[in-house]
Amino acid sequence: MAKTRKILLAGESWASAATHYKGFDQFSSVTFHLGAEPLVAALKGTSFNLRYMPAHEAQEAFPQTLAELSAYDAVILSDIGANTLLLHPDTWLRSKRTPNRLKLLKSYVEAGGGLIMVGGYLSFQGINGSARYHGTPVEEILPVEIHPYDDRVEVPEGFTPAIRKKGHAILEGLGGRWPQLLGFNEVRAKPEAEVLAAVSPEYGGKPLLVAGRHGKGRTLAWTSDIGPHWLPPEFVAWKGYARLWTQSLAWLCGDR
Repeated sequence: MAKTRKILLAGESWASAATHYKGFDQFSSVTFHLGAEPLVAALKGTSFNLRYMPAHEAQEAFPQTLAELSAYDAVILSDIGANTLLLHPDTWLRSKRTPNRLKLLKSYVEAGGGLIMVGGYLSFQGINGSARYHGTPVEEILPVEIHPYDDRVEVPEGFTPAIRKKGHAILEGLGGRWPQLLGFNEVRAKPEAEVLAAVSPEYGGKPLLVAGRHGKGRTLAWTSDIGPHWLPPEFVAWKGYARLWTQSLAWLCGDR
């Protein structure tokens, strides 16, 4: 039986507000959404113990000390902007000093932790540049360089990922044609990093899955989504979806 690994997933949640007009009358509604259900389902029954911390919880609950963060073998940042980690309510609402959790993540990886950033509208630099990871300690430890502007590339017609490192442990058993994806964040792989998979040539063969190391730790960048909308239902239904994520997490934790 594989060793149980504790994984922290921060992000992948949002609230939407709508106003409904029905002739003279109108009313408003608010809905809450979770975006990581495909990953949660894929890890169920595996050796990975996932703590899913939605973005609105992470602003306050994301670890503030290295000891707290080191309770996890790997951290997933998915669709959660830098401001959510920087602006703890004690700082935002009460003007108190609090730890810089981007610097904390760097210390965590340097000490041997694993980190993956997953793409989305509030990942890497994100929509309108509002994710704001360019020039931060998180960019220093990731295996990719982040552009200082809106880095989204929408591919509504879909693209097929291209494998670049067939022998890598993360890609074991994942040969053949992968399902299509509908978008990604454009980044540059650092010289020392390994590009394991890329987007299709008509979109410049940009990095899709990139592996690297920093200090004693390991880092990954997956520049598309973890689930809809860039990652469509066909990708979730693919038998390789669960394998891709379990092998990625195993590698981050040093088990592969």
